[in-house]
Amino acid sequence: MPDGQDQPLSLPGAYSADSSSPAEAAGRLRRAGADASTLRSGSAAAAEDGAAAKAGSQPPTANRMAPHKKVIYVALVAVVILGGAALGLWYWRYAESHEWTDDAFIDGHITQVSSRVPGRVIKVLFDDNQEVKQGDNLVKIDPRDFQVRVAQARAALESATHQQKTAEANVTLVRTVTAASIEQAKAGVEQSQAGLAMAKAGLGAARSTAERAKATVAAAEADAVRTAADLKRFKELSAENRISPQQMDGATAVAQAAAAQHEAAKKAYDAAMAGVSASEAQVKQAEWKLAEYVARLAEANAAPDRIAVAESQLRTATSEVARLSKVVEQAELEYSYVEIRAPETGRMARKTVEVGDFLQPGQAMASLVQPDLWVTANFKETAVGRLRPGQAVALTVDAYPGKTFKGRVESIQPGSGAVFSLLPPENATGNYVKIVQRVPVKIVFDEPLDPAYVLAPGMSVVPVVEISSGANKE
Repeated sequence: MPDGQDQPLSLPGAYSADSSSPAEAAGRLRRAGADASTLRSGSAAAAEDGAAAKAGSQPPTANRMAPHKKVIYVALVAVVILGGAALGLWYWRYAESHEWTDDAFIDGHITQVSSRVPGRVIKVLFDDNQEVKQGDNLVKIDPRDFQVRVAQARAALESATHQQKTAEANVTLVRTVTAASIEQAKAGVEQSQAGLAMAKAGLGAARSTAERAKATVAAAEADAVRTAADLKRFKELSAENRISPQQMDGATAVAQAAAAQHEAAKKAYDAAMAGVSASEAQVKQAEWKLAEYVARLAEANAAPDRIAVAESQLRTATSEVARLSKVVEQAELEYSYVEIRAPETGRMARKTVEVGDFLQPGQAMASLVQPDLWVTANFKETAVGRLRPGQAVALTVDAYPGKTFKGRVESIQPGSGAVFSLLPPENATGNYVKIVQRVPVKIVFDEPLDPAYVLAPGMSVVPVVEISSGANKE
């Protein structure tokens, strides 16, 4: 064959036209198949030559690999093996000192903005994705109904306040009148008792005078009877001229004097009895007056009950004022709710309210996303055991693949995500298949977020936790 042309590739021991016999050709074919398999697997050519030499065949020199090519091939294999080993060692050491997961998302405080009172919307002062500050007015509800309620509550409070003042004045009046009545009744009782004592003393004196007058009447009557009897005898003796006219005149004068004394004694007695009757009337009058003042004193002493009633009315009026004050506060508070304001600083989202809508209490009309963000990473339970609060975390957000955010592990949820799900698993029933659980881990950003990189809840994150870092290293 001329130089410079490629010779056809032939396998060692391959069958050719100059073969000595079919048996030898079959043997050569078997050996050629083994040699071709050896070449396809990339084994060393020296082993093939040794095997061919033992079999008694002499492969052509052109089919053998050049020595320098063998060295290059072996070097490449060695480099690949060493490179793979170094890469495997690096990966093993990296995996030993780091934990990561792609089941992680940005999380944050999302506040549902809703109305606290019913009413029709007359103004909407925000739009989707708008930044708002705490206290900014977002929606205004028709305030007329609430203004009427405030006016009614204030009028009721004013009326109750007047009633309270009237009750206070009544309590003061009852207390003053009661004290004066008690003093007046006590003075009347004392005066009546003194008058009754004096009347009784007068009655006693009158009775004593009447008794003396009665005794005087009896004595005068006895003298009158005696002198009348003497006069009768003297008249009989004078008729017989047994006494002188002087004796007769003397007896007559004595009889007349005794009769006069008797009449005078009777009149004195009658006067004394009249005095007794008058004294008795005075005693009765004094007793009546005493009874009247005693009754007044008893009535005055019962005044604390009236004071208690008046004080009870005052307490009722005071309680009503306090209740209506709260009603006014409630009405004013509801009136203040007609302006729905931003509860926190953040960005508005999911706006569902328009002018003319009728809102009900608690009806959500938008969401407010607060700027305080963090990452919730759901690590496998087999990796959570190596995590500790304070460990450094490198965060890569899918939206910004070239940017790495710095963070740290803040806390680990005390339970797997399945435990806090809507339908937690019931492992005590049915057949059990063990599934590796995931535990949420809260990761916070170490540095203030750059406004150039807009982050929002729900964005995918890949956190890489450096196990050897942090305050709580094992």
